[in-house]
Amino acid sequence: MTMQPFVHRHASHCESGVMSAIVSYYGAPLSEPMAFGLSSALTFAFLPFIKLSGLPLVSYRMPPKAIIRGLQKPFRFSMRTETFRRPEDGVARLDELLDAGKVVGLQVSVFWLPFMPPDFRFHFNAHNLIAYGRDPASGDYLLSDPVLHEPVRCAPDDLMKARFARGVLAPKGLLYYPDSMPQKPAWEQAIPAAIKKTVRNMLNTPLPIIGVKGIERIARAFERLPAATDPQTTKQYIGHLVRMQEEIGTGGGGFRFMYAAFLEEAATLIDRPAFAELAEQLVGIGDLWREFALATARMIRDRDPLDTGHLATLLRAQAAREKAFFISLKKAVRPA
Repeated sequence: MTMQPFVHRHASHCESGVMSAIVSYYGAPLSEPMAFGLSSALTFAFLPFIKLSGLPLVSYRMPPKAIIRGLQKPFRFSMRTETFRRPEDGVARLDELLDAGKVVGLQVSVFWLPFMPPDFRFHFNAHNLIAYGRDPASGDYLLSDPVLHEPVRCAPDDLMKARFARGVLAPKGLLYYPDSMPQKPAWEQAIPAAIKKTVRNMLNTPLPIIGVKGIERIARAFERLPAATDPQTTKQYIGHLVRMQEEIGTGGGGFRFMYAAFLEEAATLIDRPAFAELAEQLVGIGDLWREFALATARMIRDRDPLDTGHLATLLRAQAAREKAFFISLKKAVRPA
C-alpha cells in the first residue's frame, strides 16, 4: 500500500487527536470523537495519592495510553509501543522509523516543547504528538501536535528533553506506531461494547475515587478545606481542579462534549436515535462543568466570597446528573 503524505489535523485533545490521525493515515478513517468513545476513555478520577506540584491528580478521562490500547481491538490491528532506558537509544529508534517512512506517536513533556505558548509550558509529562519526518538540512523534526492549528518543527535536543523528562508519568521516550493495518470495525458490536465499558467505569467501579463516586469524593474534600483559616492554600487546591478541568487536555466539560459528539456519530452508524437524544443531555452536563469552573475562578480572583461549601454542592449536583445520565445510557445500549 502506497501511503499518502501525512496531513496535520487539529484536535481537541492530544491522545484522541493523535490516534484518530494515525489510524486514519494508515487506512481506516476515524474522527476524534469516535476515537475517544470507541476506546471508552471517558471517566472521572480523583487520585489524592498521585501529586502534581503537590496537589492531587484529578482526571476526566482514563489514564494515558488508554486510547492507544483501546482502539486496537475494534480496528483489529496491533499498535507497537517502545520505551527506552537511554535517551540516545530512543533518538536512534525514532530516526530509524522516520527514515523508513513511518508516522510515529510520541509521549512528551509539555514543559520542554519550545513551540508551545509560555502559559502552557508546565511540567506535564503525558502530552502526545506525532513525528512524521525530519528536515535533512537542519535535522529538525517535523511534528504534528493536534492541539495546535499548524504543524511545527522542533530541534533534536528539545525533543529529546521532552521525550525523556522525569517525574510523574515520565514518558521514558515512549513511541508508538501500527504493526499492522487498521481495519473497519464491526460497528454494531464495537460501539455498544465500548459504551457498556464507559458506563461500568462511571457507575460500577468498586473504587470510591473513580466515576460518579469520585466526583462525590472530591466534593467531600472541598468541604474539608481550610477556607476561613488558610484561604491561599484553599485557592491553590480549588484552582488546581479547574486547571485540570480546563487546561490539561480537554478537561471536564470538553470531554463530555466530545463524548456527546461520539454518541451522535454512533446514533447514525448503528441507527440508535436514543444516543443522539442522550448526547443533548450530556452537552448540558458539560455546560454545567464550565459553569462550575467559572464559579471557582470568580472565588479565586476575589470576585465572589470564598465558599467551598457552595462548590461542594455544585459538585454533588454534577455527580447526580452524571449518575442519572449514565443510568439512561445503560438502558439505551441494551438490544432493542
